[in-house]
Amino acid sequence: MAPQLRRRTAAATGTIVALLAALVAAIPAGAAAPPPSTVDLSKSAAQWIDRTTVALPKESETPSADTTRIVSDQDGRLAVEDGELTGAGQELRLKKLPSGLTEAQRDRFPQLRAYTAYEVDRRDRRRAPEALTGQLVLAQRAAGGKLVTATGVQTQGVLDDLYAAKATKATLGPVFHRSGTVTLSVWAPTAQSVGLELGGERVRMRRDSGSGVWSATGPRSWKGQEYRYVVKVWAPGVRKIVTNTVTDPYALGLTADSEKSLVVDLADKKLAPKGWADTVKPAPVALRDAQIQELHVRDFSVADKTSKHPGKYLAFTDTGSDGMKHLKKLAAAGTSYVHLLPAFDFSTVPERESAQAKPDCDLPSYAADSAEQQECLAKVAAKDGFNWGYDPLHFTVPEGSYASDPTGTARTVEFRRMVQGLNRQGLRVVMDVVYNHTSASGQAAASVLDKIVPGYYQRLLADGSVANSTCCSNTAPENAMMGKLVVDSLVTWAKEYKVDGFRFDLMGHHPKANILAVREALDALTVKKDGVDGKKIILYGEGWNFGEVADDARFVQATQKNMAGTGIATFSDRARDAVRGGGPFDEDPGVQGFGSGLYTDPNSSPANGTSAEQKARLLHYQDLIKVGLSGNLADYAFTDTAGERVTGAGVDYNGAPAGYAAAPGDALAYADAHDNETLFDALAFKLPKTATGRDRARMQVLSMATATLSQGPALSQAGSDRLRSKSLDRNSYDSGDWFNAPHWDCRDGNGFGRGLPPAADNKDKWPYAEPLLTLVEVGCPEIEGASAAYRDLLRIRATEPAFGLRTADEVQRTLSFPLSGREETPGVITMRLGDLVVIFNATPQTQEQQVTQAAGDAYALHPVQATGADLTVKRAAYEAGSGTFTVPGRTVAVFSRGSR
Repeated sequence: MAPQLRRRTAAATGTIVALLAALVAAIPAGAAAPPPSTVDLSKSAAQWIDRTTVALPKESETPSADTTRIVSDQDGRLAVEDGELTGAGQELRLKKLPSGLTEAQRDRFPQLRAYTAYEVDRRDRRRAPEALTGQLVLAQRAAGGKLVTATGVQTQGVLDDLYAAKATKATLGPVFHRSGTVTLSVWAPTAQSVGLELGGERVRMRRDSGSGVWSATGPRSWKGQEYRYVVKVWAPGVRKIVTNTVTDPYALGLTADSEKSLVVDLADKKLAPKGWADTVKPAPVALRDAQIQELHVRDFSVADKTSKHPGKYLAFTDTGSDGMKHLKKLAAAGTSYVHLLPAFDFSTVPERESAQAKPDCDLPSYAADSAEQQECLAKVAAKDGFNWGYDPLHFTVPEGSYASDPTGTARTVEFRRMVQGLNRQGLRVVMDVVYNHTSASGQAAASVLDKIVPGYYQRLLADGSVANSTCCSNTAPENAMMGKLVVDSLVTWAKEYKVDGFRFDLMGHHPKANILAVREALDALTVKKDGVDGKKIILYGEGWNFGEVADDARFVQATQKNMAGTGIATFSDRARDAVRGGGPFDEDPGVQGFGSGLYTDPNSSPANGTSAEQKARLLHYQDLIKVGLSGNLADYAFTDTAGERVTGAGVDYNGAPAGYAAAPGDALAYADAHDNETLFDALAFKLPKTATGRDRARMQVLSMATATLSQGPALSQAGSDRLRSKSLDRNSYDSGDWFNAPHWDCRDGNGFGRGLPPAADNKDKWPYAEPLLTLVEVGCPEIEGASAAYRDLLRIRATEPAFGLRTADEVQRTLSFPLSGREETPGVITMRLGDLVVIFNATPQTQEQQVTQAAGDAYALHPVQATGADLTVKRAAYEAGSGTFTVPGRTVAVFSRGSR
């Protein structure tokens, strides 16, 4: 997921404003717009924020009201008929507070700062827990008794106030006791009743009044049984009391398609693969030095003819497969982590292989530029075996479709074997985790949390509807029990599955405090007590700033600027955009950048502007890349291409500071990831159509080098070193194996020319894509050559300590750009790093770079490149008398000083 949602919204704003202006202009002069109705039970505008206070937006209240009450009905029959509130219920008296919310309340709920405050009568506060188990309406009446305000009530604040202190300390889900008994617990404070459906029987559950937790304890025979909770609760989405039969949000095991939870003991030795307790981890690599390969469990092996378990967890135990051989090569070169796209239980794939739809057409028979492939795949996309998986259903259970058998505990065992398999190849494992939204909410079939405590786990907007700025039903980790779920789940993955790191999807939708609580909980894990060293677990995520939480509107977010200095990295889009050119949503995908020929190898796109405009933009891009090479440090000082002394924060990135990091490791560099086009596809759109396959391969390696050779961690999408293509698909989340699978045998190509990409997200780009799909070609020499050259750069990165500087001060002392300034060569960046000089020559021509400070020093091409696979870079040279470095076109060359 990326900040595209925000950018789409911004792009649409002008259109919306224009439409509104036209509507206003159409209203006759003197006509008044009708006031918003203050009597509307379909909305929940009132917010009960703690046991003493209810907040109401000024536009929803009636200032002249004589009385204000919260009305609660256990039968859910409150309604408005003929302007009157009908149905019976207990009333809690409210009194308007002229001073409004307290400063503490405003700090806790900044989005409610301007709301009117009402105090709950002291005599009625003890009745709050009972009232919260029914339908709630805030009603205001005039002196004569006429109903003037009626709205539903949001309760997340008061639930935290009443229950969180004790509930956050509770252990939820299945707990196995030394006595052999088993306890199942679920937090459901607003439920009128909760029962346990287990093994075909109904078991009574007891409610703890202090925590709102319902629990039941039974014999050891419960182990392995299927279970669900039966929850009777008010559901505001359908405005009635419902009885939901629902799985456990803290489930540790599931039946196929997540139909029922399983009572699973993760400490059961039967679930431990051979050698699990003594699994030897590769040596931990600090986040600032992490080199990460991002891959998808299924697409990694599904098209690999040499894999014994295509598309499954166990493919990572197939040491003889082409895919695993490639990962082993990368590990030997310096890749330290494999980042797995969502591998928790998600809702968008049938888990039984027999139920997964398959395309009923001969895909290879169609032309490279045909629309028939995507048309055929679209018919089965919703029911096939592929999806990225950003649709969480159960946060702490492995996805079943990747297991040999989705029913039972095979998924647990095989996930662990996958971790073992990667560890044995020298790779630590990162999980992509998605706690910012759920697949669904309300009474939808794929809703879990919202069926148990409606309106609590999901983030609600001012009218009580569920926010969906993330794409789906947003969660609310600012609420105590959702925050607890995040922490508890991650601790389980770390302890029970030995996961070495976590990448947070849309981390900016989390409070910073929640992510820091995760860090604290992981840090408390020790090898002696828990079997893992939690302090060695790395954390990074998407720190995008958008949606209803943007600019810290509800809490201090875990965004790029806010996470600086925490040791938790955020993806940096600054250098990425500068290298690729433009942005992910350019109308014309031909907008060029440093790595795609801007100014120095222009294409025919008018979107690039005049030659002078291209030169100016390229030089600014070079400044952005320099900031990226510093680790995106805010305070790193250098001379920019205008000849001015600036800091990273002083370089502009679309109106924001480019540099935001406080130390190396705060920002994660990348040139491509699963979102948007692969790097190869982006370059296909942007490089001139006349560029050869060799040219494209060289620019691919150079673009990847801007991330690999930067300070701080770097990530690349699996297969990018092998020129991976998705046939120009910019959003392949549901595009099937055909477009997504990487190809580990170069004879199978790189994935380009497999048809026009799916129309749903790409049809507007078809006019640009169609001529390219039959024009761009790469073969084994380009694929294998690019991969080998990238691995050489990884070896240099892994063996040269200067690429892993610890502090901003070290970077300032060690890193410089000696030729940066008004005379800087467009398309060339020269970086001096201790005893190294690195030159990124993105131009087609051989370039000479004279570094007078280096004159007389004994520099030579780095031994790794001098003896490496890239024949072109071996032509790079250094003349000591003048300090001149000569580098071939489309090449990154690393020179080292002194004997090696």
